Amino acid sequence: MNDLDLRDQFWHLICHRSELPKQGDFLRLNWLGQDIVVCNDADNLLVFDNLCPHRGSRFFSEFHGNAPISCPYHGWSFQNGHLHIPCIEKFSQDDLRDVNLRQWQSDWCGDFLFVSPRPLVTLESQLAGLFDKLASISMDIHGRADWNAYSYECNWKIAIENALDALHAPFVHPTSLGRLNLSEPKDEYMNKNSAVYFRILDASYEKKLRRASKAFQLGEQYDGYMSLYLFPFSMLSSTFGYSYSLQNFFPARERNRTNFYSRLLKSNLAPSFPPSGMDHFFASTALVNRQVFEEDHVICQQIDMSGYDIFQTRMLSVDEEKIVHFRQSLQSLDYQERY
Repeated sequence: MNDLDLRDQFWHLICHRSELPKQGDFLRLNWLGQDIVVCNDADNLLVFDNLCPHRGSRFFSEFHGNAPISCPYHGWSFQNGHLHIPCIEKFSQDDLRDVNLRQWQSDWCGDFLFVSPRPLVTLESQLAGLFDKLASISMDIHGRADWNAYSYECNWKIAIENALDALHAPFVHPTSLGRLNLSEPKDEYMNKNSAVYFRILDASYEKKLRRASKAFQLGEQYDGYMSLYLFPFSMLSSTFGYSYSLQNFFPARERNRTNFYSRLLKSNLAPSFPPSGMDHFFASTALVNRQVFEEDHVICQQIDMSGYDIFQTRMLSVDEEKIVHFRQSLQSLDYQERY
């Protein structure tokens, strides 16, 4: 199995329903050189290749926004579940019989949308032991506060292992994540997926976070910092459940590049709390997240991929055991570099 197989045969968390609330809302993601688009078409979220079936022009060039599914080249468009072709009388009807958007398989875990070209197992089976928790978390989310996307100049496995590493925070993130003074990690494993939970030992931050609880109405909450790893390419992390950071580390076509996407998803506010009352909180959270991810990007660039070996598990500490689990998961699939 290689990167292409991991993409095509596993389910991938790509968005939350509340990110695309209106007709024409879309987001675009790229992995292994291929664009996919999620778009709200009459309240149905479609996932499809970002290529017009006519001559291959891209429908969308922006990462996200609101626009019709319409090809800028010859005006082919898609709306209300149907492909519309201008000047259709100029085409052979036999040629157009089976023409449509190339759509991907999709499935829901609560309000989280997962996609896959040809999954080996059901979504519930892939998320066994984690499905109900993710579904519950999804019900606490009501919109997106921030979008962040750029290329990590490293292989996707390096980026994932860095995100799984509980040892590096005080060294790489001394003024961001490190300021929480996280406790020793508590790790959990669910097949190839994993989770980690930390208590916040900085008394001042912990007190402020507890005071903020009156602003939220949550069904699923961990009073600390948690991060869920959804094999192979996605992470979902949160502090006190007040917001969730959805991160995708998608392989790029180039070996030493990763297409990184992060979304800050807002949690439900208490009914008595003004809708804009936590805008400053979400904005400051987004800034800290961006700092953390850029610090991660900088350190990941320092790692020489020529020495990387999924079979190497020596010299890894107890705080890096999720990296061991990740490498063993790849080994179990007989993973091979594709490049």
